[in-house]
Amino acid sequence: MQSVAALDPFVPGSAATLVLFGTRIGGMMLVAPAFSATMVPRTVRVGLLVVLTVLLQPAALASLRVAPTLSATAFVSETLIGFAIGLGVALLVGAAETAGDVMAVQMGLSGASLLDPLDTTQAPALGTLTRLFATTLLLSLNFHTVMLGALADSAARFPVGAPVSLQGGALAVLQLGGTLFVLGVRFAAPVIAAVMIANVALAVLGRAAPQLNVLTVAFPLQITIGLFALLAALPAMARFFEGWTGTYDGMMTHVARGLSGALAK
Repeated sequence: MQSVAALDPFVPGSAATLVLFGTRIGGMMLVAPAFSATMVPRTVRVGLLVVLTVLLQPAALASLRVAPTLSATAFVSETLIGFAIGLGVALLVGAAETAGDVMAVQMGLSGASLLDPLDTTQAPALGTLTRLFATTLLLSLNFHTVMLGALADSAARFPVGAPVSLQGGALAVLQLGGTLFVLGVRFAAPVIAAVMIANVALAVLGRAAPQLNVLTVAFPLQITIGLFALLAALPAMARFFEGWTGTYDGMMTHVARGLSGALAK
């Protein structure tokens, strides 16, 4: 198809492109932070899906090589592509939440929970704090526009309706899960180290002064040291998120290789 003709909404395949590309955007909105928040009314999310699909359809049409056809494989492929685009950002927020949960366990605050305003569910307090912290940072850094740009770029890399490697794409998406735990441990490392040093010091103190009730001292000391270490770690976490696009681009490149079949070989 010629690029000029592709911008015509009445060219053959335009309706199928609209439906399939809407499926790709819907896959992104299933997991992307803020887009998937349950506090956002469902009608608003559906309306946003329709608006984004209409606005981005010209980019999808301009990249078409042949008119797409509606099939079960096409719907699964488009959903997987969009899901991977949203998952890349969701993993960064999830890593921050995982770090908060790990820190809560180390500090003895795992039982402290509060209402998560994004999902309206009970969640550990520190995990909710770090999740909201990461989401706020990403919103201030316009992560939503980065994902929309990734959607437009994906239309050029993987034209709507074009065959992709579902096995390789699914494998690449699963492999991204390791990023969540690696980043989570990195974010929580200062608190883990500080609390561990405090526990070692308490163990030595307990041997040196057996009459001292270490348990009564350990609990408030762990919380105090852990909170101070958390305050010291938040700026480092913020600096990481300032350059989050590099990590995101790396994850999207890995998924693109999987969808191209490079990982399945």
